[in-house]
Amino acid sequence: QVNLVESGGGLVRAGGSLRLSCAASEGTFGSYAMAWFRQAPGKEREFLARIFWSARSRSYADAVKGRFTISGNNAKDTTSLQLNDLKPEDTATYYCAAQTKNGGGYDVWGQGTQVTVSS
Repeated sequence: QVNLVESGGGLVRAGGSLRLSCAASEGTFGSYAMAWFRQAPGKEREFLARIFWSARSRSYADAVKGRFTISGNNAKDTTSLQLNDLKPEDTATYYCAAQTKNGGGYDVWGQGTQVTVSS
């Protein structure tokens, strides 16, 4: 079973930046879209950003619009998330996900990478 693998998390001071990356554990799977989510302790998983390959469109949650930027490569089923101007409230485990069926939900997920922002 193909999964996604995230990397790039770490500890950063408030105002700093990180770049998260995500790729398939093996090969590619022809995704329709890829997205990033995060989950902080005691909170529900939160949508951050997605990229739709066919429409070449991107969308963001209001909480991160203007600070986070999603990019990716359709042919390689990879995506990255640039995190700028990080705040302590951005501390969470960050997950990438892929939509592999047309009209379906996100059905392939990574294990997550931890981002910790100190004040």
